[in-house]
Amino acid sequence: MPIYNKLVRDLIPNIIESDGKKSVTYILDDSQYITELNKKMHEELAEYAGAPTSDDAVEELADLLELIHAAAKFHGVTVEELEAVRAEKAAKRGGFEERIFLVEVEDD
Repeated sequence: MPIYNKLVRDLIPNIIESDGKKSVTYILDDSQYITELNKKMHEELAEYAGAPTSDDAVEELADLLELIHAAAKFHGVTVEELEAVRAEKAAKRGGFEERIFLVEVEDD
């Protein structure tokens, strides 16, 4: 029996059961949940970085976005509120569309 010890999407236990298998799960407390969300974000980010195609990259970005939605909810904000924070930062500091790579800044 494979051992996973990781946060999974809500419907995974049902999918496992519908395949005629049994799983062992439990509900995480807040401290465990945010720790596992962070681990899962790192896992999905690594999968995105290693994605061999654009289609695969988009799948991994969708997973990251789902985790960002969950983390936002955990921290007490809606996705809309999170987007407002993102937009405000973009208005003040810009986005990343221009692909600017900073090499150095001269000291006075």
